[in-house]
Amino acid sequence: MNAAAPRARPFPWSEVMGFAFGVLRLSPDAFWSMTPRELNCALEAVCGSAVGVPARSDLDQLMERFPDRQIRD
Repeated sequence: MNAAAPRARPFPWSEVMGFAFGVLRLSPDAFWSMTPRELNCALEAVCGSAVGVPARSDLDQLMERFPDRQIRD
């Protein structure tokens, strides 16, 4: 096992269940019978889809506009 590998965050069950029961008003039976894909579709319907990674050209433009500062000795 690589000691430098980042630790995986645990799944945010409290937040997901809070959203499912409080916002979507799902019953526990309905929630626990959902597939991850169904739950994701429900989340996206309410919150919108997640933003993907930027295109390389967009990243290049940002790097040009906001260059890293040079560290001086």
